[in-house]
Parts: sequence; C-alpha cells; structure tokens
Amino acid sequence: MDKSNESLNMDFILLGLFPGMKHVNLLVSAILLIYTVALTTNSILILLIWVDSHLHTPMYFLLSQLAIMDLTLISSTVPKMATDFFSGRRNISRVACGTQIFFFLTLGMAECILITLMSYDRYVAICNPLRYALIMSHRVCLQMAAITWVLGALTSLAHTAYAMHFPICGSREIPHFLCEVMAILKLVCEDISAYEKAVVMTSIVVLLIPLSFILSSYALIFRAVLRMNSHEVRNKALATCSSHLTVVGLYFGPAMLVYMRPSSYHTPKLDQVLFMLGGILTPMMNPLIYSLRNKEVMIALKRVLTHFLPSKETSCR
Repeated sequence: MDKSNESLNMDFILLGLFPGMKHVNLLVSAILLIYTVALTTNSILILLIWVDSHLHTPMYFLLSQLAIMDLTLISSTVPKMATDFFSGRRNISRVACGTQIFFFLTLGMAECILITLMSYDRYVAICNPLRYALIMSHRVCLQMAAITWVLGALTSLAHTAYAMHFPICGSREIPHFLCEVMAILKLVCEDISAYEKAVVMTSIVVLLIPLSFILSSYALIFRAVLRMNSHEVRNKALATCSSHLTVVGLYFGPAMLVYMRPSSYHTPKLDQVLFMLGGILTPMMNPLIYSLRNKEVMIALKRVLTHFLPSKETSCR
C-alpha cells in the first residue's frame, strides 16, 4: 500500500526532444519560431473573424473554433518543453502530467469532431445552398461548438483518469517532450495489454468514422461542383474545399499513425516526430492554409489594417 502511494506521488522525468541528438538547440529554436508564428497567425485569424462583420458566417465561426483549439494545443506542450530545455529541469508532477494529457487529448478529440462538422458545413453550403441559412443557424453553430468541446473533454477525462490511476514501477523516465498516454502505459506495473488493445480499437473507430463521413461529404460535394455552370463559382467552391481537405490530411495522417498502431510498434523517435507534426507543425499550418488561400480572409485583413492604421495621406497632413 505504501509503495502504491509512493508511486502515485513521485514525479515523472521528461527526457525531452530526441535524447542524445546533437545540436538539439537548433531544433528547439525552430520549434520556438513555429510556436511564435502559430501564436501570431491564429490570434490574427481569431481577431479578424471577431472584428470583421463580413466573416460572421458559420464557416468562419467554426474556423475560429479551430484556431482557438490550435492555439491551445500548441501552448499545452511547447512552453513546458522549452522551459525544461533551457532550465535543465525535466521533472513533471503526476498531477501536471495528467493535466497535460487531459488537455492534449481534449483538443485532439475536439479538433477531430470540429473538422468533421466543418465538412458538413461545406456540404450544406454547396449541395443545399437555399436552405444553408436555416440549417446552419447561429444556434446550430453554437451547439456544434459546444458538442466538440464537451465530447472532447469527456472522452479525454475518461482516458486520462484510467491511465493515470495505475501504479508505476521502476524507471519514471518518459522518452518524450510531453506526457502522453501510450508512453505512460509503458511504465505501468500491471498487465494492461487488454487496455492498450482497447485504446487502439477505440482510436480506429473514433478516427475512421469521422474520416468516412468527411470523404462521403466530399464525394457529394465534388459531384455537385462538377454540375455547376459558373466557372467562377466552381473555382471558389473548390478553393474552399481544398483548404479544408488539406487540414483534414494534416490532422488525420499523424493521428492515425500514432493511435492506430499497436503499442509494440511504437518507437520513441517515431512517436516524437508524429507528435511534432500533429501537435506543433499543424497548428501553425492551419491558419496559413485558410488565410493565404482564402480571398475573403485577405480582404478582411486589408480592411482591418486600413481602418486601424493611418494612411500615408493622413499622416502627411
């Protein structure tokens, strides 16, 4: 009993980015640059959608939720990783570890649901445009946002609570730059092979069902787009859809490789690469994809800059 209590109270040790790697300081510097870009671009996108009335539509409301999730997701890992690297202190308490797992899983699950709902929004906008305002009302959008956050939090809470209640034996070193469920389970004393298989099976269902829904939506969308007579309308629809499909690929690619593999196929280096892609690089790429490839966002940015920044003529006067 005493050993169990001791195992619950002791800190974990995060070994950080690629232990033993030469010139890891360059990698940390690159990650901090990515974090700065992600922080800036997501904040600008959220501000634009909030300030510019032309962007007060269901699509951009859902996009603002994605930006908030990306901002929170990358902030749940990078500051801790950078602090550990520069301070040399790599310990993390059990409570802090559980908290990091909870937020990471919550945001990951919430993004999965939100990206799926965004594909439904595009389906309604293109395949049923006359009823779009009725189907995607403000109330429905708020309900969608609430569903993504609540389901993400509940699923994450269940996995976090179950994974963190196991006693830890031997080494408490985690070969990672963040606390992660599968890495924690490798340190557990008990036989948890059944739970690990359940995690993999749950992940397959949780990832493949939304992905199937998304692909089905886009099959119907592309069929409707090909029937459009207006070349301009068709290009606009394809541009919007291509941006979302790129985000789908960036999310589901690393997530499927991380959570749909049996634990025996997990290696620390590959896991770190996949988590860097999904948890650090993707939050930076998403706002760039939706802003640089979206004329409405760029026009809104110009409107806001013109409104808040004095013109040359005004400054000369």
